[in-house]
Amino acid sequence: MRQYLDLVTDVLSNGQHKPNRTGVDTISAFSRHYEVDLQEGFPLLTTKDLSGFRWNSLIHEFVWYLSGEEHIRTLREETGIWDAWADEEGRLDTAYGRFWRRFPVPDEGLPGEAWPEDTHRWMNDEGTFDQIQYVLDTLRENPNSRRMVVNAWHPANAAVSTLPPCHYSFVFNVQGDKLNLHLTQRSGDIALGIPFNIAAYALLATAVAQRTGFEVGKFAHTVVDAHVYCGEGDRGAWYGDHLSDLQTRLADVSSRDEYLDVRDWLVEAAPAEAEGKERYDHVPGLLKQCAREPGDRPTIDVADVPLDELTYDDIELHDYDPDEGIRFAVAE
Repeated sequence: MRQYLDLVTDVLSNGQHKPNRTGVDTISAFSRHYEVDLQEGFPLLTTKDLSGFRWNSLIHEFVWYLSGEEHIRTLREETGIWDAWADEEGRLDTAYGRFWRRFPVPDEGLPGEAWPEDTHRWMNDEGTFDQIQYVLDTLRENPNSRRMVVNAWHPANAAVSTLPPCHYSFVFNVQGDKLNLHLTQRSGDIALGIPFNIAAYALLATAVAQRTGFEVGKFAHTVVDAHVYCGEGDRGAWYGDHLSDLQTRLADVSSRDEYLDVRDWLVEAAPAEAEGKERYDHVPGLLKQCAREPGDRPTIDVADVPLDELTYDDIELHDYDPDEGIRFAVAE
């Protein structure tokens, strides 16, 4: 997908060296935005392989979000992506789907505030608010509404959570007969996280459009802190001194294969990553990816079952022909 590769080259070419909480440094850029027309196919990257265990992980995580569950018991057999942030019992102190389906409503608000009664149709038995059902019903009853916002960010929870939501808010918007989705993300790991975010929210837009009688339209994505991890210790610090050298070489690139020349220079010039810390520097792998030509997008079929009943087997990917995979390490 060309928009993704443009995001990669934009951040590498214009970003700043920025340490962060993980101890793995980043090249970071502020407020990047792009749009993808979902009519042109499903935006699963073809410049690296996201099939197999990666696709398995993505779909099981997506179904888990829709369930509203905060416990990772249903994920542990399929993916270990959340293990680092769960407690000993497997519970997360924040979870996207929990707030999608069970957003907390105060027992008593401040004077003048309006809150739904416990018997309101979008309130559930726990006294929480189901944002996904609100969207589904609004699309059927008032599709021109500009208020179809789903929020996974609770400020008080985020202040003390081990990992507040990165992709924290999205909005559905109807234009004509097409349903569009805009995602806002406070922080985005471009090599590992963003490809999953693109696919997951494109799938959500597709599934919701199918259940509300719309054609799927565009996926739009705004990332506030768009970053590429570039290693820790001496490797990460090297970018602080030599990022301008990298960016000068990137500015001279005139064809895809020249990204490999930049990669070769980087691998030779930068200090080796510490033993056991290999692949925390995502820059070489992304340069390799930028040298590849995006292929035709695959297509996706979602079974015609209620959204709450979707399972892994209800989602089928077709005509996916990616380049070989590229390994990156997760900065936790």
